[in-house]
Amino acid sequence: MSIKVSVVVPVYNPGKYIEDCIASLLRQSLPDDEYEAIFVDDGSTDETPERLDRLAAEYPHMHVVHQEGSGWSGKPRNVGIEAAKGEFIQFVDNDDWLGDEALERMYDYGVRNDADVIVGKMAGKGRPVPLELFRRNRPHANVENAPLIDSLTPHKMFRKEFLDKHNLRFKEGRRRLEDHVFVAEAYLRAENVAVLSDYLCYYHVKREDASNAGFQRFDPVGYFTNLREALDVVEELTEPGPLRDRLFRRWLRNEMVERLRGQRLLSLPEDYRQELFDEIHKVVVERFGPGVAAGLQPTQQIVAGLISANRLAEVEEFARWEAGIKPFGSLESLGWENGRLAIGFTAEYRSGGEPLTFRADGEKDVLIPPLSRTGLSAIALLGADTSAPLDKSKVDLVVRERATAAEFFQPVELTREKLAVEGGESVESEASGESRKGRFRQVLRATSLVDPLSAANGAPLDEGIWDVLIRISSCGWTKETRLGSVRTDQAGHGRRAAVVGSPARTVLPYWTDPHGNLSLDVDQKTNRLAYEFAGLAPGDVTVTTSPGRLSAVLPFHVQGECEAALKLTDVASGRSVEVAATLTGRTTGDADLRADLPSGEPAEGHWRMDLTLPSLGAGKPVQLPLALEVPAGGEAVVKRLAAAAADLAAKGPARRGPGSRPAKPTFLRRAVRKIRRTLKK
Repeated sequence: MSIKVSVVVPVYNPGKYIEDCIASLLRQSLPDDEYEAIFVDDGSTDETPERLDRLAAEYPHMHVVHQEGSGWSGKPRNVGIEAAKGEFIQFVDNDDWLGDEALERMYDYGVRNDADVIVGKMAGKGRPVPLELFRRNRPHANVENAPLIDSLTPHKMFRKEFLDKHNLRFKEGRRRLEDHVFVAEAYLRAENVAVLSDYLCYYHVKREDASNAGFQRFDPVGYFTNLREALDVVEELTEPGPLRDRLFRRWLRNEMVERLRGQRLLSLPEDYRQELFDEIHKVVVERFGPGVAAGLQPTQQIVAGLISANRLAEVEEFARWEAGIKPFGSLESLGWENGRLAIGFTAEYRSGGEPLTFRADGEKDVLIPPLSRTGLSAIALLGADTSAPLDKSKVDLVVRERATAAEFFQPVELTREKLAVEGGESVESEASGESRKGRFRQVLRATSLVDPLSAANGAPLDEGIWDVLIRISSCGWTKETRLGSVRTDQAGHGRRAAVVGSPARTVLPYWTDPHGNLSLDVDQKTNRLAYEFAGLAPGDVTVTTSPGRLSAVLPFHVQGECEAALKLTDVASGRSVEVAATLTGRTTGDADLRADLPSGEPAEGHWRMDLTLPSLGAGKPVQLPLALEVPAGGEAVVKRLAAAAADLAAKGPARRGPGSRPAKPTFLRRAVRKIRRTLKK
C-alpha cells in the first residue's frame, strides 16, 4: 500500500521533550503501513541519536537520518522532503506533538477538498497560536477569503507533488523566518488551502527551559534582513494594491508594532530596545506604503505612525500607558437551560484599575492616550487614526481544556453600552442615537449558551477540566481574562451540576481554588462532585419498605430521564446492595432520584449510600452525606452522616477496660472527616 503521509521532524538536542512527539506519532489512527515518520537528526550531541536508532529498529515505519549540524531547521526539513515517500508531507517540531487522529483526518480532508495545503487546528501550551483562523472549517481557503497569513509556521500538511512542482524548499543556514518565506509562497501558489478546525491536530509546546528556537532573543539586523525575504515573495506573487497591503500588514502588525507595545517593549533592556526600534524603522520606511498601516487598529496605527516618525520616546510613553490596560469581566448569571449552560456576563477594559474612558468628538469616539503634547502633536501630524471604533468592539467566550490547551469559541449574543463616567448614567444606547457629551466608558453585555454536546466546533467536549475565559477585542487590543472571580449572588445560586445527552454525561460547573474562577468538570475529571451533595438534608431522602423504594431530591439539572446506580453498604458487615436508579428532571431545576429496593432491603443496620452518575468513562461513585438507620422491624430513618456516626458509636460494644471508649468504624471516621471538610469549603 502506498504511503499517504510522511511526517518530517527536524531534530536537535531535544532531550526528554522528544518523547511526547514520538508517542503521538506511534498513536496515530492511520495504519502503520500508510504513514511514515522521518526524523532528521541535525548533529545532536545529547542521547537523542541513540534513542532514534532504537525507535527505527523497533518500528519499520519510523526512520532516522543523521547529518552534521547545519545550525537551523531549514536543511533538515529539506532532507526530509527529499526522503519522503508520502503523497503529503506533515512537518512537526521535535518538542511538539500531534492529536491521535491528526494525520488521518487531515489527509482525508485534504483529499476530499483537493487541497495543496492542509492547516489543522492548533493549540498552544505556553505559546500563542492563531485563533480567528480556526473559528470554523474552511474547506476552500486562500489569502483573500481567510486569515491564512496569521499562520506562517510550517506545521502543516503539504502535497509533495505541489512542493516539487514549484521547487518549494526551505532556506538553509542559521537564519530566522525561513518558515515565513516557505509558507507565504505556498499559500500564494496553492490552488486550494483547506483549514480543518473541528479536531485539534497540532500541539505547540513551550519548553519548561524556554529553549525553543523561537523563544531566544534575536539579532535585529539579521532578523529583519530575513523578514525582507518574506516581503520579497509577496511582492513577486501579488500586484500592488489592497491584497498586497493586507498581507504586508501581517508583518507590520505582528513582527514590528506588537514588539513595541506595552510590557513586551518595556521588559527589554534600553540598548536592545533602541537597536530593535532602529531596524523596524528602516523596514517600515523602506517597504510599506500608507495603505499598509491604514488598515491597522487605532492603537496599532499610533505605534506605526510613531515608528515612521522615528520617535522612540513617544513609543515608550505609549507603551507605559498600554501596559496598564487590563481586561475585566463580571459573571452576572449562570444556570442550565435545556441541557445548555447559560452564562451572562459583562466585560470592559480598565486602565490603572479604573474603567477605560473615551471622549466624544463630534460624531466620532476617540481614544484618550495620556501622551505628552509633543507625542500627541506627532500623532496628529502623521495622520494616525485615534478614533475608537467602539461599534466594532466585541467579546468572545472561550472554553479551554486545561491539559491540552485546546480551545473553542462559544456563541455569544452581545450588546454594547456607553456609560458616562459621572454617575454611570447611559449616554447613548445603540438604538436611540442620543447625543454624547463628556467622557464615557464602554461596557459589553453578553450571554452565551454553552452546549457540552457541541461546544468543540460541533463535537462534544472531551473528558477533562475546561476553563472558561472571555476575550475582549476593541481599538486594537485583544486581551483575555478568566471569568467568575467577580460574580453576582445570582450567578452563585445558579451553579449546579448537570447530566446531559445520550449516552448521558456529567458536567459540573465549579469555582476554582483559590481564585474562584469558573471551570467545567466534564465526566468527573475531579472529585468535586461530592461537594454538590454537602447541603443534602435528611428530609431530601425518603425510604419506604412497602414497596421497597428510595427517593431523593438532588441538586442536579437533568433533561428528561437517565439511568444511575445506587449502592448501599452495611457499615458493620461491609455487605453491599447495588440497585439501578433513575434520575428525572424537575421543573424546579432539581432532579428526582428513584431506586427500587430488593425485598427485605435494606436490612437492620446502618447503611452508607454511594451514587454513581452517568459518564462516558467509568463513572466514579460519589458518597452522599447521609446514612440510613434501619431498626429491627421499623422504618428506615435518614440521618446526616455525622449524626449517624455518633449514634452508632454510642451503641457500640461494651467498653473493654477502664477509660476505654467504643471505637467508631473506620469508614464512619473517614466519612465524617470528609463531610466536615466539604462543609467548611
